[in-house]
Amino acid sequence: MFGITDLVTFVLGTIFIVLLPGPNSLYVLAASSKLGKNFGYRASLGVVVGDSILMALAATGAASLLLTNDYLFTVIKYAGATYLSYIGLTLLWSAEQKWRLAKRVKKTPTAVAKRMKERVVNPKSFRTALLISLMNPKAILFFVSFFIQFVNPAYPHPALTFLILGFIVQAFSIAYLVALIYGGVALAKQFEQNKKAASLFTAATGLIFLAFGIKMVTASI
Repeated sequence: MFGITDLVTFVLGTIFIVLLPGPNSLYVLAASSKLGKNFGYRASLGVVVGDSILMALAATGAASLLLTNDYLFTVIKYAGATYLSYIGLTLLWSAEQKWRLAKRVKKTPTAVAKRMKERVVNPKSFRTALLISLMNPKAILFFVSFFIQFVNPAYPHPALTFLILGFIVQAFSIAYLVALIYGGVALAKQFEQNKKAASLFTAATGLIFLAFGIKMVTASI
């Protein structure tokens, strides 16, 4: 149907892939737990837009350019690794600020404490999530290698097939991201009662982003 060779296997594979932890899902969870549900939705929108752009690039042949141009692949790879590392370091700094805030908040007037919290967080969640998605050259290659297994080469409209497959992936991705948002909100409620636990969670998230950055540096075509 519509050039899709095995829809059931594709759906099962998509569910498995969406559930795998990655920088996008981790950032949505972190944004929701630090900033609240609205910022979680903004981060999710950034992920969806970024992945949609990558899928469109994959369908229009951008993967071929990455495969044949080592220099371009390397530039994007190091840019992505640098950005992930920057996010990781920012989160570690944020964790340190939260730890200090946990010690001072009882002695600090409410208005001043609120300003301190605002300096700790980064409200530009849509842009950050979008850049995390776009600065991953392996994602374009992945979409091509995964999608192509379920596209009938004899079907006269392969672009339509890619569009439908992309829609299926995004539907599951959105459902998972929404679940992460509410999970992050639940964590935020717990963190309101334990500021030190919030700082430790932020520090752990920062270290994971640094690990993602290191992993991207070692990526190859």
